[in-house]
Amino acid sequence: MTQLRNIYVVRHCQAEGQAPEARLTGTGMLQASRLAEFFPNQAIDCIVSSPYARARQSIAPLAERLGLEVTLDERLTERVLSGSPSPDWREKLRLTYDDMDLCYDGGESSSTAMKRAVQAVEDILNQGCRNAVLVSHGNLISLLLKYFDDRIGFKEWEALTNPDVYRLSFPSDGGSPSLLRIWPHDLF
Repeated sequence: MTQLRNIYVVRHCQAEGQAPEARLTGTGMLQASRLAEFFPNQAIDCIVSSPYARARQSIAPLAERLGLEVTLDERLTERVLSGSPSPDWREKLRLTYDDMDLCYDGGESSSTAMKRAVQAVEDILNQGCRNAVLVSHGNLISLLLKYFDDRIGFKEWEALTNPDVYRLSFPSDGGSPSLLRIWPHDLF
């Protein structure tokens, strides 16, 4: 029988903004508590998070509940689309799903961001974790998921919620991983 290893990919809870130091809102704190209630039955043995405040705060209740340290990984920070704000940022973002190498001034291409997220996943798998939680941000998560399922794109990014949870299951025989959205979206 093939034994699975799981990585639960978590989008952070509702936050006050997009800056690295943006903290969770009151609703976001409640969502973080719900995340902690959601995960104990999955036998989590490893938690890796973006160093951004909203990601750390989103997973802190679970880490405390399980008595696990949270490993911070810079590769899980949000993808920077452009070095300057743009009123048409959504259209610019949409185009980066069509052309994965498109890179705006001061930004990062989808393929470059995807590569760093995949490297973080590979490192988690190489650590021997059976059931890991990876906490990151919407755009980067959508690119990570796209790596494992090319059908994922701009529309799926738009459908992400705060929080959101996907399970990546990796068979021990090296077969293709499966991907499933598992967050109960009726909670908020």
